[in-house]
Amino acid sequence: MIAKRVFDIIASGVGLILLAPVFLGIAAAIKLETRGPVFFRQQRVGRFGRVFRVHKFRTMVADAEQRGLQITSGADPRITKVGAVLRKNKLDELAQLFDVLVGDMSLVGPRPEVPRYVDCYPTEVRRIVLSVRPGITDWASIEYRNESAVLGEASDPHRAYLDEVLPVKLRYYVDYVQHRSFWEDIRIIFATLSAIAR
Repeated sequence: MIAKRVFDIIASGVGLILLAPVFLGIAAAIKLETRGPVFFRQQRVGRFGRVFRVHKFRTMVADAEQRGLQITSGADPRITKVGAVLRKNKLDELAQLFDVLVGDMSLVGPRPEVPRYVDCYPTEVRRIVLSVRPGITDWASIEYRNESAVLGEASDPHRAYLDEVLPVKLRYYVDYVQHRSFWEDIRIIFATLSAIAR
């Protein structure tokens, strides 16, 4: 969809310009609290199975991936004080505007997963979900905006994610791909902003 890509380029470019002061403030807060990079970069699976490195503002200690799972649950001790604020308000995701601008992601689409979880997708679901660019937001992101708290109540967060959360997300992803449209994307963007505001 050419119109979708053009919209992504314009919206992400304008967003990066307008949010530059916010980005600088976030970067300063992260550096003042802990040592390490401002951005957290992690391998995710994109369109047609191509692996790319997604950007997020770092919300954990610098060596977080060596200290635990690739998902966060509950009051994860790896999360910094600044990181907790960023996560609560979804500000850490703003860095993905860079990924949208370069074409690795879209504003709206199925959230990109790490390779180990994509390997768990059923074959046909994998084909459908990976036929489009992953997005910053979608209906599943809105539904599971408190995913970390949900997993924090599970005795085995990894198992709970695979057995309870991921199957529901995949149903949302498949439905989005099969019924996607420009106006549906606009609805999702406004629903996301509304959810954050609430």
